[in-house]
Amino acid sequence: MINNYRLIIPTAEYEASAFDYINEFRQHNSKINGTGGLDRYNDYHEWLLKLARDLDIANIRDGRVPANTYFFIRKSDKRIIGMINIRHKLNDFLFNEGGHIGYSIRPSERKKGYGTLLLSLGLQRCRELNINKVLIICDKSNLASAQVIKNNNGILENEIYSETCSKMIQRYWIKEVNDA
Repeated sequence: MINNYRLIIPTAEYEASAFDYINEFRQHNSKINGTGGLDRYNDYHEWLLKLARDLDIANIRDGRVPANTYFFIRKSDKRIIGMINIRHKLNDFLFNEGGHIGYSIRPSERKKGYGTLLLSLGLQRCRELNINKVLIICDKSNLASAQVIKNNNGILENEIYSETCSKMIQRYWIKEVNDA
């Protein structure tokens, strides 16, 4: 299955597909994670510039960290199945409430094992970035995300109340990032 999917850096070629991805979340009234803020942009090219700024280490704004955002693509039809955002390091907020990784699977493609595969591919990218201990956080009520994390050897450290989202969140560590 893994050979049929890949992570790619967003490019202009995927503009229509990217907005289709975001619109599907809106149609399903579903929370959007791991998109590098795509859901807050009307101008795709501005979003691509934002992604470039996310990697401009010398000029990253205060409170931000370097990050990569990827589309999770099915090769056969180039459909965006999911997205993942990998933060290269943790600031105080990310250590407590955000983690190294945010990800999402489009609503119509859920419950097919894609989340586990997407996170596995993301963990490979973490290893390439020399991030060998990865923190991943999810809402306590998001049982599917918790299972995806556990499927990738995530160990629950604790549960805390998030003032930011006004709910309980779970903090998982993946301590050995291995090849898939």
